[in-house]
Amino acid sequence: MSLPYFDAHCDTLSRCLRTGESLLDAAGQCSLRRLRAYEPFCQVFAIFADSAKVPDPWETACRQAELFHGERLREPDLMSRALLSVEGGELLGCDPDRLETAAAWGVRSVNLTWNHANALSGSNAEEPDRGLSDRGRAFVERLGDLGIFPDVSHLSDRGFFDLADMGAPLFASHSNSRALCPHRRNLTDDQFRLLRDRGGVVGINLYTAFVGGDTSMEALLRHFDHFLDLGGEHTLALGSDWDGSITGAGGIGGVEDMGKLAEAMERRGYGKALIRSIFYDNLARFFGMDPAA
Repeated sequence: MSLPYFDAHCDTLSRCLRTGESLLDAAGQCSLRRLRAYEPFCQVFAIFADSAKVPDPWETACRQAELFHGERLREPDLMSRALLSVEGGELLGCDPDRLETAAAWGVRSVNLTWNHANALSGSNAEEPDRGLSDRGRAFVERLGDLGIFPDVSHLSDRGFFDLADMGAPLFASHSNSRALCPHRRNLTDDQFRLLRDRGGVVGINLYTAFVGGDTSMEALLRHFDHFLDLGGEHTLALGSDWDGSITGAGGIGGVEDMGKLAEAMERRGYGKALIRSIFYDNLARFFGMDPAA
């Protein structure tokens, strides 16, 4: 069977803005030319910048959105399989009014925080005991009005549960199991169960730092196994984190290597239907797309 592919998070867009490359032929870990080896495929490209290292985060976000839409004009067929997200509410000035612009760009999800705490919430790395502020709650409500999903990857634990208490959809684009790798960026079992029960999706991050000290394929598969043991067959997906300065676990160096993961899953006894669910269908359903397309 041809291998489908749907990935919830990569930083290739910010890389291309920095290097001047196109999404078609980017030389990093992901490019449209390599993605088209999969059928069907879809890739979520994140608008991202470290707000502490750019003079104007909003201007940087606008430039990445412009790059994305320029690629749509040049490669309309391939880019019809590309979605857009924002990694860090600070890139939008933590301003609910700027979400109108993000919606016009076609943004489908927004990480409330990256690693920096911001006016919306604490993050996993800064002020991890601080949850959603009043501004954060207003931001989440506006996301809901616009049909944009809040993304809990990088969010503080308190922010996660505040978001859950609001009844908002739960989505973790690139997070692994904290039970296996005790990093604040990863999800606890209780968080995963909430995501599962709300019909959310968790994209497994390939970055060795979040897989654990053992960077083998076996270590990566244990994260899938663990969440499957928690009933996650309709919850698990891929969230590679390509081009986010990562080293992929299991010898997976870039998007062209994802067949290695599918083959390892098959050897482990994962059926073809389960592999397809993880590789494509679960994210397609979450984003309201036809899994059969």
